[in-house]
Amino acid sequence: MREVRRKRWISTCEEHEAPVTQVGFVGAGRMGAPMVARLVQAGHQVAVLGRTEEKRAAIAELGASAVTTVAGAVEGADVVVVCVFTDDQVRQLCLDGELVAAMAPGSALVVHTTGSPRTAQTIASKHPHVDVIDAPVSGGPHDIAAGTVTLFVGGEDAAFERTRPVLASYGDPILHAGATGAGQLVKLVNNTLFAAQIALVAEGVRLGSRLGVDEASLLNALVHGSAQSRVLAMVAAAGSADRFVSAVGEFITKDVDVVRDTVAGLGDDLGELDRLVRMVTT
Repeated sequence: MREVRRKRWISTCEEHEAPVTQVGFVGAGRMGAPMVARLVQAGHQVAVLGRTEEKRAAIAELGASAVTTVAGAVEGADVVVVCVFTDDQVRQLCLDGELVAAMAPGSALVVHTTGSPRTAQTIASKHPHVDVIDAPVSGGPHDIAAGTVTLFVGGEDAAFERTRPVLASYGDPILHAGATGAGQLVKLVNNTLFAAQIALVAEGVRLGSRLGVDEASLLNALVHGSAQSRVLAMVAAAGSADRFVSAVGEFITKDVDVVRDTVAGLGDDLGELDRLVRMVTT
């Protein structure tokens, strides 16, 4: 059954330049809402879980179908996308809840939530009737709306290729990092380095302050020098290091906590990176 469904899906993709896929979606919040909008704009049929009337109204404005249950979101879906905030929420939905069990054989689950690689691997092990793709994002809602959010993807080659048309609705580049869980591993390294680089910029600002240099003037100058980096440009655009840390601290802290837990499970730690990331995480 799984192979028949897969062949039918691949055949559909080959017959149409822009294949239409039925997509179930859970987590149409800050990051998920622009994904839903892009999926609809790409011509996919999208059913989104909305637990309140207000949420369902917002989903309808995006052009998607609003459903009231998890089962309703996954019914008939070729791809189910999960974009909730925490790894615990993913586990509640996909391991403790009915979401994956209700998915059709041969369909694919895409998890955008940054979390432990073990979560995606456990889901795949527990529910072999579906293909599990972990695809954490690097970027924000504005990148998703522009179709330029970076996706780090883990999963089998065939499953990755089948889900690419859905991911391409909002992702570019789409980077296949390896087997299930590999996308999460790359994202966790990325965010650890991101936090460390924020800390370096903040320390540079403190050094400038001790030397009597205005922070705004310093940041505006440094983006034109050899110290330039993407993180430095982002801090400069925010106007100050403290302001930038306040804006991203909650998300970075959540991801760094996952990194620590993952590395601790291997009997290791973050080494020299730990001192830096502690400066900007709460």
